[in-house]
Amino acid sequence: MLLEPLPAGRDIPAPLLTELTALYASNHEFHRISGDFPDPDDVRPDQVAATLAEDLAVPGAEVLLARAGDGRLVGLAVTLAHHPDPADPDPWIGLLMVDAAEHGRGYGRTLAGLVEDRFRARGREAVRLAVLAGNPRALAFWTALGHQVIDHRPDRALGRPCAVLRKALTGAPRAR
Repeated sequence: MLLEPLPAGRDIPAPLLTELTALYASNHEFHRISGDFPDPDDVRPDQVAATLAEDLAVPGAEVLLARAGDGRLVGLAVTLAHHPDPADPDPWIGLLMVDAAEHGRGYGRTLAGLVEDRFRARGREAVRLAVLAGNPRALAFWTALGHQVIDHRPDRALGRPCAVLRKALTGAPRAR
């Protein structure tokens, strides 16, 4: 799997926006839980572009596109180098999404590992993320990868109830 950052500050080329929209649209079950789109069964390119622009407007944010060996877009991760709360020392995974047609094939695990490796290479000691209440599949996924629930609180953006998870990043990045 290859990761490529989505450049901030410029329009997303139409072919890439089509790929990204298909990725987001495939995950309508998650969008029903999150409420991120007005109609989870009708995710539109302009909505995806606006969401990504909003993500990239946060200082230290990065959107990483995950491509399979054949070049297909199979996932993405949105990361934050620093949480907006200055008392929180860890970087965050704000979103990790895999094309729903590819669930269960190891892409999510691989993508999460690559994101962790990026943080390890930057000398970060741990990573955090939040899982929305009502999303037991995501909670099971992250805990299986070694993340531990450390808190329950509303998310900063919309006040949705979440479990906050943390994973220590020990050792060297894994060989791929």
